[in-house]
Amino acid sequence: MTKTTTSTASIKAPKADSSCLSTILAAHDITRRGFLKLCASLAATAGVVSITTQQVAEALEQSVIGVSRGKLYPVIWMEGASCTGCTESLNQASQPDVSTVVLEILSTNYFDALAAGAGQSAMAAMYQTIDAGRYILIYEGAVLEGWDGHALRVADQPGTVHLEEAARHADLVIAVGSCAVNGGWMAARPNPSQAIGVQQYLEKVGIDTPVINIPGCPANPEWMIPVLLSIVLMGQPPMLDSKNKPSMIFQQTVHDNCKRRNHYENGRFVYEFGSTEEVLGYCLYPMGCRGLQTNANCAKTRWNNGRSWCVDSGSPCIGCCTADPNDTATNWVDVNTPFYRRPGDVFFKTTLRPETLAIAAAGLAAASLIIGGFGMKISAFKTKLKRRREAEADTTPTDTTPNDSDPTDSTPTDSTPINSTPSDDLPESEV
Repeated sequence: MTKTTTSTASIKAPKADSSCLSTILAAHDITRRGFLKLCASLAATAGVVSITTQQVAEALEQSVIGVSRGKLYPVIWMEGASCTGCTESLNQASQPDVSTVVLEILSTNYFDALAAGAGQSAMAAMYQTIDAGRYILIYEGAVLEGWDGHALRVADQPGTVHLEEAARHADLVIAVGSCAVNGGWMAARPNPSQAIGVQQYLEKVGIDTPVINIPGCPANPEWMIPVLLSIVLMGQPPMLDSKNKPSMIFQQTVHDNCKRRNHYENGRFVYEFGSTEEVLGYCLYPMGCRGLQTNANCAKTRWNNGRSWCVDSGSPCIGCCTADPNDTATNWVDVNTPFYRRPGDVFFKTTLRPETLAIAAAGLAAASLIIGGFGMKISAFKTKLKRRREAEADTTPTDTTPNDSDPTDSTPTDSTPINSTPSDDLPESEV
């Protein structure tokens, strides 16, 4: 499931007359011009060249359901293992806001963090929505497989059971935040709860509902809203890349749009926080900025209604949008930590930290010294033994046994026994 293909019919929203939208806009003191400006941004974000601003406007006018009708497009927002940071990010959108007003076409029938109900009433709302069908599932946080899914229990059941039920009958699944994309912080080593991303889990259990991944820690509400509106109003998801991320949002790198890029190209860097270079706004690359390898338009959309973003606040990019659902062997937290220091990790499908390499190198050095010491001792022992043998050879007496062929040899031989008596063969006078 590397490419999302969602038919227009499968996510087609109900229709209503355009007076509903006019009523909502007027109630929030939003002009027609402001509304069309939103439509233009939605058309651009969707990344569909054939869609014009006018088409988006018409879709909005036809699709927005008046509050009195109570036929909003149902959404289930489910929490996995998370800090609810993406929920908090969405709530920080300024009020009232054009995008927030348009979100009134959605009905969050179940929202873990913001639900008015609790306990059985909340779960009943979720399962009623599942039984009715034709809804969008938004999943925030990692999926915990540990202990047969009991690492995260909801309503006396493993959290994975609820995810499977909701995802199997949904028109679409949106994985919000880097934890939902590939495990995030929850999957950081040693990962005892066996946390993974939503797309990976659904593939493992054989659920083929399309998934759209919106990474970030947290995900920007300016990324979530256009995706939702594209699906609900235009009846189709935005253009996606090979990682099922909206390509118009995650196409360029953070570095491409960073206002400090000029300093990078001119070799002006910050090497210490609190320094003059930091005050001058120089490039934060030596301080661990991952903007060069992180694809996201953070510098354009910013957070808190466009007020600021990580680098503007003085922090280097930590690479939270590098979460990759197709690369389950690595994790963006393991890859990029420690955030404020270079060099980064060295990966051979298994994560090796610099300190781990340093310890291993020290161990090898110590082992080589020990082995070398033993080798030197053995060599010295062999040399000493050799010299001792040479010394012993020098003090040994020389062999004086004459050669049998030497005519001057007077040493008795076996044919002439020593102290032999006179022979009978000699003359008597000589005896």
